[in-house]
Amino acid sequence: MKKFCFNILVSTVLAIMAPLPAFAQEKVLEGKVTVYDSIPLVDVEVKVKSSDRVSHTDTLGHFTVECMNDDRLIFKARGFKRNRVKTVAEDTYLHVNMELGPGENSLELATRPEGHIRGDYKEAVYTINDKKVDFSKYSNIYDALRGHVPGVQITGDRVIIRGGNTFAGNAEALFVLDGVIVSKFVFSSVPPSEIKSIKVLKGSEASIYGSRGGNGVIEVETKRGKFK
Repeated sequence: MKKFCFNILVSTVLAIMAPLPAFAQEKVLEGKVTVYDSIPLVDVEVKVKSSDRVSHTDTLGHFTVECMNDDRLIFKARGFKRNRVKTVAEDTYLHVNMELGPGENSLELATRPEGHIRGDYKEAVYTINDKKVDFSKYSNIYDALRGHVPGVQITGDRVIIRGGNTFAGNAEALFVLDGVIVSKFVFSSVPPSEIKSIKVLKGSEASIYGSRGGNGVIEVETKRGKFK
């Protein structure tokens, strides 16, 4: 009887311990680091918490690290908020999106020559939001744009983004409100106090709108998304 109970005890302990080696196994994890969900970030530090191993992203934002199944990766880049990601056993690929840090110097740090936004995208996207700018103090949406977004020329209600490609004789930017392409009239009617963020796209980033985005795109997100 004692021998039988001992065998049961040993079997139970082995059954509990059996999954542990697999759980603690190292694996090779690949991934990509971006900003604005699509722009690759170069030379971002990727640190594995369990081993202190460090890797960096390449010119396309890709990285490869060796880590445990249950680990934490710490992503650091000047101008960006530090990002911590917990891995699980099923992870083989991670897409990590970084956010610009607080303060007006963050974008400058991210885009200067030694920064982390890839060269051919440095001028493709520019964003301002209600954490950096008090939009409510402006009389209209054009005043909110004027002086805050480099490379944008505003004359009355005409918005022209330098570096755009004139399409069908019209050099004006495309207006997108809460993800919907809108007319100049609708765009002009947005109360500045309702603006959450303004994003300017040009070049390859504006190409998601096809030929209509050839002159650049002004994307506006409102606080309540009521224009969707």
